[in-house]
Amino acid sequence: MPLDFATPFTPVASLVGGILIGLSAVFVMALFGRIAGISGITSGALPGVRSDWSWRLAFVIGLIAAPLVVLAVTGRAVPQVVPANLPAMAVAGLLVGFGAVLGSGCTSGHGVCGLARLSPRSLVAVGIFMATAFVTVFVLRHLA
Repeated sequence: MPLDFATPFTPVASLVGGILIGLSAVFVMALFGRIAGISGITSGALPGVRSDWSWRLAFVIGLIAAPLVVLAVTGRAVPQVVPANLPAMAVAGLLVGFGAVLGSGCTSGHGVCGLARLSPRSLVAVGIFMATAFVTVFVLRHLA
């Protein structure tokens, strides 16, 4: 049974989402002087881990609450577009976490903030992220 990996074309939603991500990165830098990398924010979001944990926790709560706000406003849940294979998602999550530690940051930190700051390290990291994504999509859509 082939997997359905059809990706809807949503240019308006994608543009709005990109603008919101960019604005949040600007606000985090302007208000807290920090890079808006999700892995770095979440790693310091527990009380006692860092002295600035409160804004980090609020940021993470906002990430979790956003789909609930969409549901409340529109009456429709945000669609889940990844396969519901929980073991595969758990392995993928562990691999992403390992990659974020190995790469000293995640796609949001390197891709949004690092590239905007013209960081050579972020340019290399994003190149590796993208190459890995290309290979993964090719394997899943054409070989698996």
